[in-house]
Amino acid sequence: MKISSKDTKTKSENLSFWMETLGCPKNQVDSDKLCGTLVQQGYHMAEKVEDADLVVVNTCAFIEPAREESIETILELSELKKPNAQLVATGCMAERYGKELADSLPEADLVVGFGVPVTISTKKRHINSKDKIVPSLDLLNLSRPKTELPWAYIKVAEGCDRKCGFCAIPSFRGPQRSRTKDSIIKEIQSLDIKEAVLVAQDLASYGKDIEEDINLVSLIKQVSKVVERTRVLYLYPSQLTSSLIDAICETNVPYFDLSLQHVSPKILRRMKRWGNSEKFLTSIEAIRSQEPEAVFRSSFIIGYPGETEQDHDDLLSFLAEARLDWAGFFAYSAEPGTYAYGLEDSVDPYLVSERLNEASQLQDSITVENRSKLIGQQLEVLVDKPGIGRSWRESPEIDGIIRIPNSLKVGTSARVEITGIMGIDLESKGVLPYNAN
Repeated sequence: MKISSKDTKTKSENLSFWMETLGCPKNQVDSDKLCGTLVQQGYHMAEKVEDADLVVVNTCAFIEPAREESIETILELSELKKPNAQLVATGCMAERYGKELADSLPEADLVVGFGVPVTISTKKRHINSKDKIVPSLDLLNLSRPKTELPWAYIKVAEGCDRKCGFCAIPSFRGPQRSRTKDSIIKEIQSLDIKEAVLVAQDLASYGKDIEEDINLVSLIKQVSKVVERTRVLYLYPSQLTSSLIDAICETNVPYFDLSLQHVSPKILRRMKRWGNSEKFLTSIEAIRSQEPEAVFRSSFIIGYPGETEQDHDDLLSFLAEARLDWAGFFAYSAEPGTYAYGLEDSVDPYLVSERLNEASQLQDSITVENRSKLIGQQLEVLVDKPGIGRSWRESPEIDGIIRIPNSLKVGTSARVEITGIMGIDLESKGVLPYNAN
């Protein structure tokens, strides 16, 4: 989103902005790109929302709770901002429900779709990315400002070609569009980071839509040459080839984030997805045989239409046997325009809540048990913030952390000894001599 002003008496360098980001890591990358564009225009970031001339909310629309949070955030910031500041809603919800959002939320001065250039003085309250009266910017290839953190999400593709029964993302994000390898490497180098976290709606399909002879395996190998850690998120399980497994293990970050969603064959078919419990367990065991220290994360939808008690029990049995390190559980959200929206056999919300609690409690106990096994070990950590670090076992912002001595410098690597556990977070003490570079 490009911001300018028609008021010639106001120079952009005197204007400030505030960016509020909701949703997934991919949204965070979009916000970084938007911030980079604003900075290039001469705007500066405000220290707090009350000081900003422009307040931008990058919304999420994946499921109903995310939409509710987006609306609540817009209303909250409309109360906090100064009277003459402009409030802009952008992102997924603005793209998907732009006109409805503009009509129902007068608190938002503008509602704009992905990458739409906006003038502060425009009188049009809703512009989507398909509106031909304005050009559309490619968020993927916009520059972004450097981060104070030693890691960053790197979005390598936009959109998705899959037709999962529960997901509306392809309808407003569009088909997959992969970035070139060179543009990705250039962005990583410009950020001067230690860890690159590769993300996309369908990461394993990276490169399939472009003529360049590139795929995720070759991209991982290239990225690993310019950063200490290369992490990949959101892998579709059927694309977990032996070459991809090898490439991930060779990064020394054998972290496998597998998008499973369920394990019941019947439910997965209704989701229009691949797999079953046996296939997933076979893949996990094969990886552990190759790399015993491998860490696994996944996410699961609870209460999908037609889910029976037996289907839920099958999921619990899978969790008990797979012993994943991390997992997230989400109640099914009926999304208009998706295949599942018209399915019968909906699951009672009370029952969904019970099943969510069961699955979460089981996984929490497994996670704590897995984490407890690290007590007494010495681990190499990347210092994210004063007193907070991560080994390769923890993905930033998603998993637990390792509490470390405050004396360790941000952006450096250090060896610590794990001394205890608090919830899912680990506690440690420094091991001297440690790497302070």
